[in-house]
Amino acid sequence: MLYLPPIFKITMTKADIINEIAEKTGVERAIVLNTIESFMKVVKGNMVKGENIYLRGFGTFLCKKRAAKVGRIITKNQEIKIPAHYIPAFKPAKTFSEKIKKNVKVNESK
Repeated sequence: MLYLPPIFKITMTKADIINEIAEKTGVERAIVLNTIESFMKVVKGNMVKGENIYLRGFGTFLCKKRAAKVGRIITKNQEIKIPAHYIPAFKPAKTFSEKIKKNVKVNESK
């Protein structure tokens, strides 16, 4: 059984984030939604251009290069070449990672 402290949920959706920000700031949900959507458009748009996004104290959205490699289609027993490509990645800031390590406990009994 998965143990989660009472303050943690398994997932948080964009709607949950919008609701929480609206409650904490008193700003209308529609305005928060537009702000979150605009933030995501800016991040995606700049990453598509190959730019990294640095948010001090939070982390970095990176364009990470994957090397070319040979893969297999198991059902056909066939090799395929996978070309080098970039993927989006996130690297949390050191302070952010340390907070997670301190506050989220691992339940080792399974």
